[in-house]
Amino acid sequence: MHNDSGLKPMEYNVVVEMDPVEEKIGSIIIPVAKQERDKLATEEGTLVALSPHAFTYAEWPAGASPPQAGDRVLIARFAGAIHERGGKTFRVLK
Repeated sequence: MHNDSGLKPMEYNVVVEMDPVEEKIGSIIIPVAKQERDKLATEEGTLVALSPHAFTYAEWPAGASPPQAGDRVLIARFAGAIHERGGKTFRVLK
């Protein structure tokens, strides 16, 4: 998975490319304020970059492996810092 966010996470952070927010439903255009609230509340995305320290637990449960770039992830609503680059929305999370 290519990291086109331009962000390189440090410490225990990761970068997630958030799923796009709908700008209209059918022929109805969603107001910008509603789009912004939806962008903050988005809970799904794709992991695009990880710090070398992220997910470095001493032991993982049997059969489990650490997440990797390209994995689809669920995150807590409103979590992390939002960065917009190249028309895409990214979140930096611990």
